[in-house]
Amino acid sequence: MSTIDRSGLEAEVLRLIDRQAVIEVCTRMAWHTDHREWGALKGLFADEVRLDYTSLNGGDPAVSSPQDIVDAWSRMPGGFDATQHLVANHLVTVKGDTAMCTAAFQATHRLANAFAAPLWTLGGTYRFDLLRTDGGWKICGVLMTASWGNGNENLMALAANVAG
Repeated sequence: MSTIDRSGLEAEVLRLIDRQAVIEVCTRMAWHTDHREWGALKGLFADEVRLDYTSLNGGDPAVSSPQDIVDAWSRMPGGFDATQHLVANHLVTVKGDTAMCTAAFQATHRLANAFAAPLWTLGGTYRFDLLRTDGGWKICGVLMTASWGNGNENLMALAANVAG
């Protein structure tokens, strides 16, 4: 019977706890957005968040506050009848008080309209950058890389008009 290296076991347990906590925060970003739980969504972000959606929208990455993110997302995703963001295949790297989580995503957007298909689905990867805080892991960066889309991509503009 071999002896268990308790310090190694404790380190591995702590690593797994961090990994699960990071995945939970990233998953909650999608969940709270889809369920329009804006207060809970705001609590997932660090004081400053670098958002990079340039693969879809062009332009430049932006640095935003949690409130700015909630204000923008409550207008845009909030303009759809429904959204579903699925986040899977999480790969997590923790280094001290920082973490990176890369995950695949598929986001379906629904908006009934009189002139075109009501669905637009987008797929690709997210890279989340996180910081360990006294309040747990917080997202400080989101890089969305769109790889494919299917359906009515004009729904984004229609949803902006509904919300605006």
